[in-house]
Amino acid sequence: MAEPVRVGVVGLGTVGSGVVRLLVESADHITRHAGRPIVVERAVCRDVGKDRGIKLAADRISTDIRTVSQDPSISVAALLVGGLEPARSMMVELLENGKDVVTANKALLAEHGPELFELARKKGRSIAFEAAVAGGIPIVAAIGECLAANRIERIRGILNGTSNFILSKMEEDGADYADVLKLAQAKGYAEADPAMDVDGTDATQKLAILAHLAFGVWVPWAEIPRTGIEGIDQGLMTYASELGYRIRLVARASRSDGELAMKVAPALVKIGTPLAETRGAYNAVSLVGDAVGRMFFHGLGAGQMPTASAVVADIIDTVVGRAAITFRTTGVLDAESPAARIDTADLHERHFLRVTASDRPGVLSRITGILGEHRISIASVIQHEPSEAAGGAVPLVIMTHACGANAMKKAVAHIDASDVVSAPSVCLSVLEE
Repeated sequence: MAEPVRVGVVGLGTVGSGVVRLLVESADHITRHAGRPIVVERAVCRDVGKDRGIKLAADRISTDIRTVSQDPSISVAALLVGGLEPARSMMVELLENGKDVVTANKALLAEHGPELFELARKKGRSIAFEAAVAGGIPIVAAIGECLAANRIERIRGILNGTSNFILSKMEEDGADYADVLKLAQAKGYAEADPAMDVDGTDATQKLAILAHLAFGVWVPWAEIPRTGIEGIDQGLMTYASELGYRIRLVARASRSDGELAMKVAPALVKIGTPLAETRGAYNAVSLVGDAVGRMFFHGLGAGQMPTASAVVADIIDTVVGRAAITFRTTGVLDAESPAARIDTADLHERHFLRVTASDRPGVLSRITGILGEHRISIASVIQHEPSEAAGGAVPLVIMTHACGANAMKKAVAHIDASDVVSAPSVCLSVLEE
């Protein structure tokens, strides 16, 4: 039997504890895949006395990262600390001390990816990050290895399980956003402060990483247009269903004529399509390659063991040398898609528009006239009878034909500035496949 590989685990939270559990309890299985034993030599955490239910001797756990970074017997470190700092400093220290690193920290890579990748390459080390994008779904390996012969043309994904749980539960139970958010927190799907999940930040950071892999560009995640799910209500859900759609928070990136368009926002997805049928805390990624065509990946995007599964798979890949081979081309910019040519705003697509209009003659023609002024063609209109509770206002729902997002944005601003609406309009993209 070959000499064991000794691993350090930095961070023993939910995911870190799951990684240790897998490495210890599935040691024989992992040894067969790695060709040699993988041993957890050291672990680092903030509270060494906390019972995490893992089989790791107390003298192997410390609060000092130097027990991992400066131990010459450790060759691979799993960095499972969230946030930007001290995670960035820890990553730098591990790389500077010659460790290959496996991480699940998408915020760190989305913010500091170019710098960290350059440092790793300079030091002859690798960074593996399958767990940073979609939990247990092997989308990083699929794009970086299995689909390497393809030019990826389009990515669409449900990349945040919390927001997907909320939207699908609202749809199934007819419940309000605030009530379902409380349920998500009670079930552990949402944090006490769920802002990064529900405002689209988490999904946007993951999309930036996917775009880097698929298109060879580093897009600052904060520059990607994003809208969260806080404004989705039961009225929107009902109209979407009536039209044959569901509402999901969709992360999108597509490349055409050398330009890259990106966006994260709630969208109408046609019932019966894979994204529409992705429910609960699941993630899904749909992509199109020029050779392979359309592919779809679906699975748990978060949670202790699905994420730990991806981390341990990366550790195995690092041990056998696959990660080092893949990392040579990961992070190398594609000269055909330089950042200077990125257009993140003007997607050309259909739109769903809900206008809260005054119930008086001529309002419909006024609104459709404004759309016409902006060269937006109307596909259909729904107007229900006004209710007493609406206070003289009536929701008017319009489905458009495909038009530019910028033109639609200007038209909505024009409509909302008129005297025929009593509340801000809601405009969502419409995805047919």
